Amino acid sequence: MSTSEKLHAPDVLETNHAVDSVSQEVLDEDRQPDEAEKPRVESWTPDGVAPEAAGSPEGAASEDAVIEAIATVHDPEIPVNIYELGLIYAIDLYDDGRVKIEMTLTAPNCPSAQELPVQVKEAVEKVPGVTSADVEVVWDPPWDMSRMSDEARLALNMF
Repeated sequence: MSTSEKLHAPDVLETNHAVDSVSQEVLDEDRQPDEAEKPRVESWTPDGVAPEAAGSPEGAASEDAVIEAIATVHDPEIPVNIYELGLIYAIDLYDDGRVKIEMTLTAPNCPSAQELPVQVKEAVEKVPGVTSADVEVVWDPPWDMSRMSDEARLALNMF
């Protein structure tokens, strides 16, 4: 709008301000929640690189309880639990009780490829405070024996 149009049509300018405020209200309704309103996530990785991990909130599952549950799952061909084998790459704990787990397998053609993720999901969902578990099998980085704990190496005589 040119300067002369603003001078000769002041009511149009006022109407535009009213439309702008209504438009802003509509936009505010659709906005994403502030960071404080989003569910907080607690993450864990075996490499010790966890983004802003804080203590577990009341009612949500603890990291230790989830790890204990995962440690109950064993590879049927290896007498060591999958946690000690280094197959768990990441654990994300959410305030609402959801748990996301990234795991891998010793090899892409692992005969237990179908059953191990299901066993991990079922074990974690039994932990008090867990509402659901999502287990994702990832292949990057590839698993190698360096990811095994000392306990697993000792059990398998792989020193």
